[in-house]
Amino acid sequence: MPLSSINIYTLKQIRTKRHRYDLEDYPITSPLTCYKVLQFLLDLNSEPGRVELQYATLKKRTYALLKFGIISLNTRNKIVGIHIIGTGSLDQLYIEPREVIMAAMMNNAKAIIAFHNHPSGDPEPSRDDIFLTRRLKEAGKIMCIELLEHLITGEWNYYSLREKGFI
Repeated sequence: MPLSSINIYTLKQIRTKRHRYDLEDYPITSPLTCYKVLQFLLDLNSEPGRVELQYATLKKRTYALLKFGIISLNTRNKIVGIHIIGTGSLDQLYIEPREVIMAAMMNNAKAIIAFHNHPSGDPEPSRDDIFLTRRLKEAGKIMCIELLEHLITGEWNYYSLREKGFI
C-alpha cells in the first residue's frame, strides 16, 4: 500500500503593534462610550494597514478609506485585542464572518464589538452592513462569541446597529 504525505501546519500569531493604554476612565457602557474609545484608540484616517493611537476627543473626521475591525472582549468585557480586519475603497469592503471569528479567537474573546467607518461621512448603514451584522451574529452564536455591537462611524457621529434593533 503506497504511503501518502500529510501537510502539518502551525498557526502563529504575530503582533504588529502593542500600545499601553488605560481605559478605566472610558468603560464601554453604551454606543457613545464605545465611539469615544474607538476615537481614543484608533486613527481611522491612517494609511492602509496601519493602526495608530489617537489621543483626541470627538472631532470632525475626513475618512479616506473604509476600514472594518473588531474589539475583542474577555468574559468581564475588558478589551483583550483590537483587529483591523480589512481596508477597502471609498464604498466597498468584503468581509467574511470567518475572518472576524478567527481574529476574535486569537484573543480568546468571549464577545466582540464590530466597527467600521463610512468615508462619505454619513454613518447610515447600507443593506450590506445590516446583512453582515446578521451573519456575524449567527457565526458568533455558533462559536460562543457574542456580537455586542456593530458601530458605524461617520464624520461627526455614529450609528449603533444594536440601538436600532439589528442585534
